[in-house]
Amino acid sequence: MVVWDGLTQAEVGRRLGVTDGMIGKWMATARADGASAFPGNGKLKPEDEEIRCLERLVRDQQLEIDFLKKTSSYFVSLKR
Repeated sequence: MVVWDGLTQAEVGRRLGVTDGMIGKWMATARADGASAFPGNGKLKPEDEEIRCLERLVRDQQLEIDFLKKTSSYFVSLKR
């Protein structure tokens, strides 16, 4: 909106309900990172996607560990 429509950062901030400082930060990020700064359409940066995958893996492994602990305690109680 600032670049294409020629609006001020303050005007865009008012329209979007954010501070003009936030608009400035977004613009600086866009200048620094180019198209990868805001991938949009649900696409993450490659490093963010890797973090998401690793977090999912850790969560799944923790579920498996919890399951194994419960089942092992069940079988131990059967031996008594």
